[in-house]
Amino acid sequence: MKNISKYKIDYTLLIPIILFAIISVLSIYSAQNLLSDNLQDLASRQVIWYIVGFVVIFFTLFIGNDFLFRNIWIFYGIGVLSLLLLLFFGTPINNAKCWFSLPGIGTIQPSEFMKIILILTNASLIDQFNKDHPNPTTLEEFLFLLKIGFVVFIPSILTFLQPDTGVVLIYLIITILMLFISGIRYRWFIILFGTLALGIGLLLSIYFFNGDLFVKIFGTSFFLRVDRLLDWSHKSGYQLENGMGAIGYGGLFGVGLGNTPIYFPEPQTDFIFATYASNFGFMGSLFLLLLILFFDIRLIQTALHSRKNRNKYIIAGMIGMLLYQQVQNIGMTFGIMPITGITLPFISYGGSSLLSYMLMIGIAFNIANENMRYTN
Repeated sequence: MKNISKYKIDYTLLIPIILFAIISVLSIYSAQNLLSDNLQDLASRQVIWYIVGFVVIFFTLFIGNDFLFRNIWIFYGIGVLSLLLLLFFGTPINNAKCWFSLPGIGTIQPSEFMKIILILTNASLIDQFNKDHPNPTTLEEFLFLLKIGFVVFIPSILTFLQPDTGVVLIYLIITILMLFISGIRYRWFIILFGTLALGIGLLLSIYFFNGDLFVKIFGTSFFLRVDRLLDWSHKSGYQLENGMGAIGYGGLFGVGLGNTPIYFPEPQTDFIFATYASNFGFMGSLFLLLLILFFDIRLIQTALHSRKNRNKYIIAGMIGMLLYQQVQNIGMTFGIMPITGITLPFISYGGSSLLSYMLMIGIAFNIANENMRYTN
């Protein structure tokens, strides 16, 4: 435990979070006009989730990152167990079992927390490997990659079965980016991407030339997921067309808070950027994009200033997760990325996702504080 009174807060990370909170609540409040009567309290719920999130940050500052690392395998086990229990006791929503329903609280999505757990688990494994093997042989690296692969495979397969392919992809992006800066030989990435390209090519060949065989091997659910993923290039569909129309109506300065002109599904989550852009226009959208860019750069700078390699691995995982979700969410709003249900970090409505991001920020604050202590 640490003396919290001696803790220094990096305000260049804190201020963007506060601005994200304001933007999130205003956007969700505006989205309520497009939602059913039983969802008219989402903005107030998001305020509560943000308050709880700041408590999570404070608690993370209090216990410190070392505590998290000492108990990381306990957290990993809890995360995997929760994903397994979802398959039996999860609440089905839109044909997916990704959530537990808790009376008086709402829904909790374990895969959101699993992303942070995997970042810490991978960082711990990579850091220990580099300490134990300063000049690893090819065989030692291969065995280490098998170990990492096994650790990532377990939550990935459980999440895929929910099904939630988007989060599985985030697991993989987190892991690949962390390994990329870990110092292992680049030949492994050539092998990995070559294998992935071959596997995806084979998958798509079966999909395009023998749909019946594809369904027989992989099932109807996976066929529909691939079909939806590939259909984005047509840039058609009710949600996309209306979302882009709403953005267009926003013009330079927007139509004003709560005046979203066109209905489109999921304005509070998947298409929150369309809601925000229609209300605050091009200038408001530019401000949000610059704020996101500033926040990401500050995280990268925090990693570069750290003396501990473990901290660099952690923030690499965070950046991989955030960048993918930011590009994917905003990109799919404009039809340049497939619509996958990925939310915009800190902005979209959601208790589990927000709390997991706030836990992440608490960890980043601890790293930033270490840097400031070294500097001073």
